[in-house]
Amino acid sequence: MALQSMTGFSRSRGEFSGISWTWEIRSVNGKGLDVRLRIPQGYEALEIPVRKQLSGMFSRGNLQVSLQVLQAVDALLPKVNFTVVDSLLESARDIQQKLGGELPSVSDLMGMRGVIEFSEASVTSEEEEARNLSMLESLEVAANALREMREEEGAAVTMVLEEQVGRITGLRDKIDANEARLPESVSKRLGKQVSRLLEAQSDLDGDRLYQEAVILAAKADLQEELDRLAVHVDSARKILSGNGPVGRKLDFLAQEFNRECNTICSKSNSAEVTSLGLDMKLLIDQFREQVQNLE
Repeated sequence: MALQSMTGFSRSRGEFSGISWTWEIRSVNGKGLDVRLRIPQGYEALEIPVRKQLSGMFSRGNLQVSLQVLQAVDALLPKVNFTVVDSLLESARDIQQKLGGELPSVSDLMGMRGVIEFSEASVTSEEEEARNLSMLESLEVAANALREMREEEGAAVTMVLEEQVGRITGLRDKIDANEARLPESVSKRLGKQVSRLLEAQSDLDGDRLYQEAVILAAKADLQEELDRLAVHVDSARKILSGNGPVGRKLDFLAQEFNRECNTICSKSNSAEVTSLGLDMKLLIDQFREQVQNLE
């Protein structure tokens, strides 16, 4: 199964024994799978199988599922509402006594709202089971269409993420190759700082200062962070080349990217390295925003 985004829309229609229906599914981002159903009265038996069917096809996303049912007119049974008829006749007689005129005819009454009602013909349990099965098959058509749309968008998001991972790698390599990280550059810079301190205050212990400088240089070394970034990049590429739900894994990796980048910026003793780190941090934020769209 290809990587999916969590947004999409689909619709399917069906017919069975005098009724027609339309399924609609809207999908948006969500931390987990949340299926919200809107089903007409009389079709409550569909709720459990609908949830089971969708949970077997999707792992994440807020799904809004609606079912609209239309009953064919020739499949409805007409019935006279005599309560309404009696009320109308009583009102007509009151008007006749006060104003005169004729009482409404049968054809007049039948044309009045509420006099003729239509109800569905009763169905057997076997007919209801066959109808529900047909409806669930129609729902599967809509669910498959939604999955295809989510996979198409997922492919587009994956391309963006792969490009961002490549740019993160490029910044990581630039930091790794920066001259400010070379041992001789670090030694030269710290040597100048120690010399300035000794010139400003001659009673300082030069040997002790050089020892402290060596400790600071070790603490400022970025190799561990750069190595971990390389490992995270490899993990991200492996995940993006796979399938199935990966959103949570990539979100965790985005946090790890951010943690290493923050450490690099805080330990950096070079303006150029800091600038590269800030560029990487912005890119990681963009990466994480895109990851929120994947299942």
